[in-house]
Amino acid sequence: MNTSPIAVMNTLSQVMEKLRLKGWDHEFHFSPKGFYLKEKHFYAPEALEIIKTYRFEGDSNPSDSSILYILRTRDGQVGYILDAYGVYSTHDESGYDNYIRRIPLSHREEQMPFDL
Repeated sequence: MNTSPIAVMNTLSQVMEKLRLKGWDHEFHFSPKGFYLKEKHFYAPEALEIIKTYRFEGDSNPSDSSILYILRTRDGQVGYILDAYGVYSTHDESGYDNYIRRIPLSHREEQMPFDL
């Protein structure tokens, strides 16, 4: 008999609020030079780490599908990038897909400083 609790799906707005409360509401942007924050410091994929990902799917519309990556930089900044996925992702020509695949993933759950 499985006695583990049932996982509750968090909404994008709930996750974004948790990020805001942690001070991690810095949005990364993409350019051909790499991901950058508002101060225009560009990060190579190896200077970043994906510490958590969340996938969100709309109840009835596939266009509501999105993925949120929570990223940490080598210099300690934490932020996010939000994007569509599946057929609504339009990054093939820009190099985004190749770039995001080169960012190392964190495999230690204890690195995520809050539970959702």
